[in-house]
Amino acid sequence: MADIDVLIRNGKVVDGSGNPWFIGDVAISGDRILDITPPGMIPDEKAREVVDATGMVVCPGFIDIQSHSILPLMADGRCLSKITQGVTTEIMGEAWTPAPAGGRFTDPLANAFFPMDVGDWAERARGWTRFRHWFEALTERGVSPNVGSFLGGGTLWQYAKGMDMGPASADELETMRRVMAEVMEDGAFGVSFALIYPPDTFASTDEIVEVCKVVARYGGVYITHMRSESTGLLDGLEEALEIGRRSGAPVEIYHLKASGREAWHLMPATIARIEAARAEGLDVTADMYPYTASGTGLSSVLPPWAAAGGKFYDNLRDPEMRAKIKAEALNPSGGWEAQVDMAGADNVMPVGFAKPENQQYVGKRLSEIAEMRGQDWVDAAMDLLASEGQRIFTIYFKMSEDNLRLQLKQPWIKISTDAGGLDPAWATVQGPTHPRAYGTYPRVLGKYVREEKVIPLEDAIRKMTSSVADRLGLRDRGLLRAGMFADVVVFDPETIGDRATFEEPHQLSVGVRDVWVNGTRVLQDGEHTGAMPGRFVAPWRRA
Repeated sequence: MADIDVLIRNGKVVDGSGNPWFIGDVAISGDRILDITPPGMIPDEKAREVVDATGMVVCPGFIDIQSHSILPLMADGRCLSKITQGVTTEIMGEAWTPAPAGGRFTDPLANAFFPMDVGDWAERARGWTRFRHWFEALTERGVSPNVGSFLGGGTLWQYAKGMDMGPASADELETMRRVMAEVMEDGAFGVSFALIYPPDTFASTDEIVEVCKVVARYGGVYITHMRSESTGLLDGLEEALEIGRRSGAPVEIYHLKASGREAWHLMPATIARIEAARAEGLDVTADMYPYTASGTGLSSVLPPWAAAGGKFYDNLRDPEMRAKIKAEALNPSGGWEAQVDMAGADNVMPVGFAKPENQQYVGKRLSEIAEMRGQDWVDAAMDLLASEGQRIFTIYFKMSEDNLRLQLKQPWIKISTDAGGLDPAWATVQGPTHPRAYGTYPRVLGKYVREEKVIPLEDAIRKMTSSVADRLGLRDRGLLRAGMFADVVVFDPETIGDRATFEEPHQLSVGVRDVWVNGTRVLQDGEHTGAMPGRFVAPWRRA
């Protein structure tokens, strides 16, 4: 009787450790890897299914440490644009999570914009009073990838203080500590603060340190979108290092970049500072996506304090507040990432318009939109934000290709998407998006490994698998080893590549042939099977 469910034969095995590839067979039994052997050691009749991987790479499933699939997974658990890249685990939580609900955070999806139908999730989320309730609901409904998360620092702040600026009182800080401890017990990987977005940006270094002391007590990680990625990059890095040093929590830097031409020269110094901190014994690493444009809300062209008290859109309609916001946007006083000041209005491309009357502006630069409307850029931005009542997803062209290649070579860098799992069928409703949602991992493997040879295949896969698993404390994923969970990808190293562009982003990548999650095939010959075997993943101490 067959005791092997799937035998993947004669593939080029890249096991995720960084070790050189070898030709071998991978045997899967149930949800685990049973064995990895030299080719031909296991007879075909021992397996219920034999998969020929001749000429293919067989590797662990990719783990996305910066996923924004919270709402996409509510709309469609298949996570199509990620599964077709080889992503088998989605780690969410930058700035915001829909759980735990409570305190002053009582309507978790109230300000979350996503153009696709998410059914009754908004109502259900109000009952997620524990962090784990979110994942229990997701996995009960069914998702294709594994799912886990950090606690969003903005959610933590809102739980205790709402959208109020100003120092946290002793009681508010104690509430943050208590909630943080509960969330860690529920399986969070740590806490994430995105320090250019309100309310995260309202938090002081000292307050973040106090929260991270709780994270450190549970063996978790402080992960951060730093307070500056532009000319204040080194200052932003120093704050992150200080938080790690004072709290005892390891530090992970989201989407490392030098943003804006005036900051490009800072990347070598940033890398040197991280290397020096590591040499001093501070546990700091980073991740990145392989594109020279970033993506966030058009709201980021305005100062964060414009959103204080939850009155962002009201403030845009109030003449007195509007004048103050405009003055700060045109002549930034410092202390925030002034996106137009960094990139220029001609490098800002809003795409996420929802209202029919604003579709004429999709894909045009902010400078063009302002000219069309007979306004300066800041008035155009404020009027459109007030009209839409949502952040308006925007692409900012402001990074250097040379820096990108330099970053990829660093041993402590991981690969991440900073995007959610999408479906090309949503293109008409959703409109343009950042191509990283569809192409991140195949782009690295096709462009930077095969074509440009910036890094070797084995190192690229390590940066996508075991390096991420080790940072997160996932001891049973990220490697092809007997006994590990069977998250496995088979791809063609000669054809793998991204197809999504900034002009035509809703295009699935190519080259990934087969994907298994927990031993169940979710992609077969490049087609999603509809299977949803994903599980909630947590650090090993709380798994």
